[in-house]
Amino acid sequence: MWKEFKEFAMRGNVVDLAVGVIIGGAFGKIVSSLVNDILMPLIGLLLGGIDFSGLSLKIGDAVIKYGMFIQTVVDFLIISFSIFLFVKVLNKLYRLKKEEEASPTLTKEEELLTEIRDLLKKQQLERE
Repeated sequence: MWKEFKEFAMRGNVVDLAVGVIIGGAFGKIVSSLVNDILMPLIGLLLGGIDFSGLSLKIGDAVIKYGMFIQTVVDFLIISFSIFLFVKVLNKLYRLKKEEEASPTLTKEEELLTEIRDLLKKQQLERE
């Protein structure tokens, strides 16, 4: 049983997933800091100094913190948008790399042979 567990735990996908979760957590902290420490104060300044997190409504003994909900929604939108931009940039870089691999550069000999081929085709078309 220990051997099976060890094989399962050391499988490539499990290790990749663990690394992804750890990096995702660290990235989440960076984005949260960006949202809370940089973007939200600027948004609050643009909206006249409003801080969403302090907004609440008291009904009897219950306190409804709708400002925290608004803050959480804004955080989610900013985090999801930043992840979207990050993935978009990665996809663009991946496509550029694929295009470079797909179109190999020609050697001098290949360029010369291509020119000769094109000239021969041109001559053949002129004769017809």
